[in-house]
Amino acid sequence: MYIWWSFVMVLGITLLYPSGGQGAEAVKLPPPVKTGGMPLAEALEVRRTVRRFASRPLDLAQVSQILWGADGTTDPRGLRTSPSAGATFPLDLYLVVGERGVKDLSAGIYHYRVEAHALTPVAPGDARAAVARASLHQSWMAEAPVMVVITGEYRRCTARYGERGVRYTHMEVGNVSQNLFLAAEALGLGAGIVGAFEDKALAQAAKLPPAHEPLLVMPVGYKP
Repeated sequence: MYIWWSFVMVLGITLLYPSGGQGAEAVKLPPPVKTGGMPLAEALEVRRTVRRFASRPLDLAQVSQILWGADGTTDPRGLRTSPSAGATFPLDLYLVVGERGVKDLSAGIYHYRVEAHALTPVAPGDARAAVARASLHQSWMAEAPVMVVITGEYRRCTARYGERGVRYTHMEVGNVSQNLFLAAEALGLGAGIVGAFEDKALAQAAKLPPAHEPLLVMPVGYKP
């Protein structure tokens, strides 16, 4: 059942993003590192919500580790680092990259393709200020070199669980956001978390598809 469902989800995402968005090629991310690093207990102890960031770019290896840690694939059947009710996987991650925010990656908005561990370009340009304005003008967010916008497509989960699927989707956002926090700490980075925003304005700023509801924004970068 899990194998079949994972196949359906991968097919659905492929149909939704068939050619890399805007006609651009996907950016293949480096493989995530799955051994060594900071002990989990230490990452839990030092984790804090960060609202100030140093003016220092990330690299693609760090981006890879953060996105994989948040909700990446860990099993040939398509299972992930974050639990999902019935493996329905209603969440999508979008990376908002600032000007000179990531080495060897242009400023823009990218969709994280979980099954390919790659970034699909959605729109060019630095959208951090627009995302911050949509988030009730929290200007500190725009200091981070990147932001991760976590979205939900409720119908993936409600098709199986009815209205309770909305609750399950929200539970999954909590799992993914904590994963991201810990992945950032393990890299010596910091992450913030923002749930205060105007939904429509944020969806427009992040160029989200209509079915993808914005649920959280997590700025990520080096601590000052």
